[in-house]
Amino acid sequence: MLVSATEMLNKAKEGHYAVGQFNINNLEWTKSILTVAQEMQSPVILGVSEGAGKYMTGFKTVAAMVKAMMEEMKITVPVALHLDHGTYDGCLKCIEAGFSSIMFDGSHFAIDENVAKTTELVAAAHKAGLSIEAEVGSIGGEEDGVIGMGEVADPEECKRIADLGIDFLAAGIGNIHGPYPANWKGLHLDHLQKLTEAVPGFPIVLHGGSGIPDDQIQAAIKLGVAKVNVNTECQIAFANATRKFVAEYEANEAEYDKKKLFDPRKFLKPGFEAITEAVEERIDVFGSEGKA
Repeated sequence: MLVSATEMLNKAKEGHYAVGQFNINNLEWTKSILTVAQEMQSPVILGVSEGAGKYMTGFKTVAAMVKAMMEEMKITVPVALHLDHGTYDGCLKCIEAGFSSIMFDGSHFAIDENVAKTTELVAAAHKAGLSIEAEVGSIGGEEDGVIGMGEVADPEECKRIADLGIDFLAAGIGNIHGPYPANWKGLHLDHLQKLTEAVPGFPIVLHGGSGIPDDQIQAAIKLGVAKVNVNTECQIAFANATRKFVAEYEANEAEYDKKKLFDPRKFLKPGFEAITEAVEERIDVFGSEGKA
């Protein structure tokens, strides 16, 4: 059974660990993440961007797949199915589709419009029993067409959004979506301190978690980050493992054909195992093992 992310993140905030949001792109991604979460007894958030939702034929398909997989896999740890960087319309569609959590990304709007749209979605989400995340200060890089310039969030704007009744807040502290450039100067931990003072006790979300040094992530968790988003890291792990297998296949084609390694269940296995390893490592860094 899917749950909202509110309780798991409040517990993480109080316990000084973070829950990982791992974005899913297909059945293999979902199976890998759920398997690791259950084995490590960690709560987990399955993130779905609007682009990934469209790729999987729609939010209703995603929700039905995840719910059925949880039942068949006998998953007992807390799992939230969460829209990542949602538009206003996307949020409403996910509420209808059966998601248990949404994120409204209004960071590209002027603050007054962000507040107005967030207010409406807080009411809609909570009426349906969902948790809701909002964002202030756009995150650097690009996420399915939503582009940010690596801004840092204004503490006063953070408080204004938090006071609307959202459950957790994504606030820019110099983090970036996608691979981090060589000249990246790191997280603005001093600014994160100011944000947590502006919204005391409120769970903060760190987007762009792939590629941030572990010591900076753990320092951010100590300062109030309760949710860390991971996507690029798993994508790169999957791609690298699959490319390696393809190269081996080409070098040993007759042997691999005889073993029927062209079967997609076998062909995709190295990528599946790479995602599994990446998720295990991140859960260990976030400190959520055994917190289910």
